Amino acid sequence: MTATAEFIRGLPKAELHLHIEGSLEPEQMFEFGRRNRIDLAFGSVEEVRAAYAFSNLQDFLDIYYQGAGVLRTERDFHDLAMAYFRRVAADGCRHVELFFDPQTHTDRGLPFGVAADGLLAGMAEAKATLGVSSSLVLCFLRHLDEDAAFATLRAAEPWLDRIQGVGLDSSEVGHPPSKFARVFSAARERGLKLVAHAGEEGPPAYVWEALDVLRVDRIDHGNRALEDPALVRRLVADGMTLTVCPLSNLKLCVVDDLKAHPLKRMLDLGLKATLNSDDPAYFGGYLGRNWTETAQALNLPRADLVTLAKNSFTGSFLPPVAVAGHLADIDAYVSSNS
Repeated sequence: MTATAEFIRGLPKAELHLHIEGSLEPEQMFEFGRRNRIDLAFGSVEEVRAAYAFSNLQDFLDIYYQGAGVLRTERDFHDLAMAYFRRVAADGCRHVELFFDPQTHTDRGLPFGVAADGLLAGMAEAKATLGVSSSLVLCFLRHLDEDAAFATLRAAEPWLDRIQGVGLDSSEVGHPPSKFARVFSAARERGLKLVAHAGEEGPPAYVWEALDVLRVDRIDHGNRALEDPALVRRLVADGMTLTVCPLSNLKLCVVDDLKAHPLKRMLDLGLKATLNSDDPAYFGGYLGRNWTETAQALNLPRADLVTLAKNSFTGSFLPPVAVAGHLADIDAYVSSNS
């Protein structure tokens, strides 16, 4: 392990862009399939991994939704969450804001509470046994209509005291944020935090809509905001957090080479970027690998690594006292490793 990789592993950090269904490893797909007596379209773990050759977001989503079909019980969701938490705890992660896609499950007949209760049980266990705190973000599928999103928000009502916020994911192109203006307004009225995927494959205009129409608290991805200097100035002035996912961007051909990834430029422009894994089972790396491979590819100095770690907490939805504690831990760690 290099000195930089060792420093990264011990650096306290949070993950703000993680789709829990996207942490489903091929081995788990077969385990849950056997457990639930589901016949899979793949004959082996190796065949599943070979299918992870995506050329765009939709290619990935097709297999992502197929894989999620093996998740049938609260135990499945609990076990999926705990497997993820064990991995990120080893990467020095202290806090996670966990995305889940209830429509992926309710549309195949599962009650809302199967996923929600299973994940919440896993989150509680991770806090008790690993010391990793977490909160839950319900994401609407943007390829479905806003009425379906409203139905999901209504179904979530009994759990809203345990859900931190709502998000917007799935196929971006052709599904602008403004399509969900009313349901995001309704979520805001319920006291939920708001995030949205924008500017991954979609144009800078989608980022503007997320800011001005949805009035989000955080932008997921945001890469293409760099194409619009006025938008960059707006994001910097607002202190808007961007949850950037480098290995995801590489796997989905958003960038051709990790050395060309815009993360370093984002930091140099004063954007509040963070480093995240997105769908790590599908994109070749959990949080630690995103950090180490990106740091190496972009030759990030230690100061940038510390900034990214601090951004991950100041960009989180943790209460100020918790954020302050994590920032103090970062300073103590840096001081002891200087």
